[in-house]
Amino acid sequence: MIHGGDVYRNSIDMDFSVNVNPLGISESVKKSINNLNEFIGLYPDYKSETLVKKLSDIWNIKENGIVCGNGASELIMAVVHAIKPKKALLPVPSFYGYRHAIISCDAEVVYYYLKEENNFLIDEGIIDLVKKEDNPDLIIIANPNNPTGKYIDSALLKELLDECCKKNITVLLDECFMELSDERDRTMINNIFEWDILLVLRAFTKTFAMPALRLGYLIGADPDKLSMIRKQLPEWNVSLVAQRAGEAALDDISYLERAREIIFRERRFLTKELDAIGIKTYPSSTDFILIQTKMPLFEKLLDKKILIRSCKDFLGLDKDYYRIAIKQHDENIKLIESIKKIAETK
Repeated sequence: MIHGGDVYRNSIDMDFSVNVNPLGISESVKKSINNLNEFIGLYPDYKSETLVKKLSDIWNIKENGIVCGNGASELIMAVVHAIKPKKALLPVPSFYGYRHAIISCDAEVVYYYLKEENNFLIDEGIIDLVKKEDNPDLIIIANPNNPTGKYIDSALLKELLDECCKKNITVLLDECFMELSDERDRTMINNIFEWDILLVLRAFTKTFAMPALRLGYLIGADPDKLSMIRKQLPEWNVSLVAQRAGEAALDDISYLERAREIIFRERRFLTKELDAIGIKTYPSSTDFILIQTKMPLFEKLLDKKILIRSCKDFLGLDKDYYRIAIKQHDENIKLIESIKKIAETK
């Protein structure tokens, strides 16, 4: 699949393959883009100035420390093309887009395979890899990770950043699921100035359930590096509709609080029900669950017009692994009922 969300080539009633906010798009975002006639005839602000100013105020970061992009994927590609790594380090399993971007500039990729017996947690071995490898230029880590839903230990992450500073290795830290996770205070944005090699990536896509609009941003302490990244982006890369939607989203804090309550409650429900069916679940800290089963769930659920994410194309996983997004309770019940029927007929 490479990515979830392929409702264009499948007949789908419920999509559990994409990890977006279960509340769906917020009313404030809907209102901000309600009258498209205001936008269609205008070029976007190529600096996304109002949006950047809001982000600057929220994070207490100078505006030249923020870069907005057409989704996180555009920014990942821009970072890689700005750094031009000869060698990049990548823990796996992880989001396919990292590998895609690294390979696009013919860099060597050194993979660090996370261990199933350790619930796919990043461990001290990542430090050993950084120390051992000659001349790596870049490492990309998601926190929480996708598809495992797990954080890297905070002390370990800081140790890794210190080691990368010594070797001048740029660290791209993907926090796209941080706002929908258990502990938002794990963010490294508040500590960004401790490491000038650190770049933190965020996206509105999952957090505010607006994937069609494509909007993300990058924060870093080194303005020269951010300037190089901007040079990899086209003019007007963020649509005016996306800019307005992002501005409205940032004002809707209560929406995120409601979403987290649903995620935490429904994650417990899904985990309990899946365990009872005999499907192995891996502990998650965000809005999706990695599971393992010998049942051909992807195909069987697709027959029922339910789409989940097969993880067979993730390095370090295989056809027995699936990722399931957390949705509203009535949808989660339908998913569990469908899986129970599949389990009864296997």
